[in-house]
Amino acid sequence: MENAGSQMLVSASEPRFAFGKNWQRFVRYLNNERIAEAEKSLREMLGIKDLNGKSFIDIGSGSGLFSLAAMRLGARKVHSFDYDPHSVACAQELKKRFFPNAGNWAVEQGSVLDREYLTRLGQFDVVYSWGVLHHTGNMWQALNNVLNVVDQQGSIFIALYNEQRVYSNIWKAIKKRYSKGVIWRPLILAGVGSFFAIRGFAADILVRHRNPLNRYRHFQESRGMSYLTDLIDWVGGYPFEVAKPDEVFHFFQSKGFELTRLKTVGGALGCNEFVFVKRRGTCLA
Repeated sequence: MENAGSQMLVSASEPRFAFGKNWQRFVRYLNNERIAEAEKSLREMLGIKDLNGKSFIDIGSGSGLFSLAAMRLGARKVHSFDYDPHSVACAQELKKRFFPNAGNWAVEQGSVLDREYLTRLGQFDVVYSWGVLHHTGNMWQALNNVLNVVDQQGSIFIALYNEQRVYSNIWKAIKKRYSKGVIWRPLILAGVGSFFAIRGFAADILVRHRNPLNRYRHFQESRGMSYLTDLIDWVGGYPFEVAKPDEVFHFFQSKGFELTRLKTVGGALGCNEFVFVKRRGTCLA
């Protein structure tokens, strides 16, 4: 359900999900169909045909899939970084596999909570961070930090978990328990997997009026993701924070950004997607 790099800077006593190890399994089986779906996702949300002449930064690059998609869409410069060294290795593997000689694709380890690090990177035409900032342990600080990375009239494409009140608290407890020790993991994964499967099949039949046996194909067509990888990522994704769409909108509006695209989950479970453009003349401290 997310790009899920881990940009976390949290207390050593807090559990932390190993996003990168999960993405290493995904990268092994990455194919052209999934890459094409990732490209489609970027084109549709950003309202573009390609990224020719644009610089692109992938904050919390996770598998590196969307950095790869940006390269294939013609970005003149791509910068991928993640806090998790295994995620960094995933992006490095994709670079080696698809663009081994590209001098315009940089991959490194870094944290979105490190403002000095972000300052050194400069500004980019497109800032991308899908399903990452709510796993940092300090989502609003992370959001504030990325503002200066957006160039004048540049775009930022982010996705954040939807606020569901009591349900969000329940999921937070589940994620924390899953990330805390291996004993509970098989039981939690089996329980949550069954819950999603039953709910999804029922929705396919009663709401979407489509063949439930095709639901995994439909899932793959959503950003080129893998059902099993995202299921593990969702269950284990801790730290975990949420936000209402209007909270995110008002935050960016107050900082001089204009909303150009919004895709919500309609109050349900999942990530709301936002694209904001930095207004001309916006100056951030």
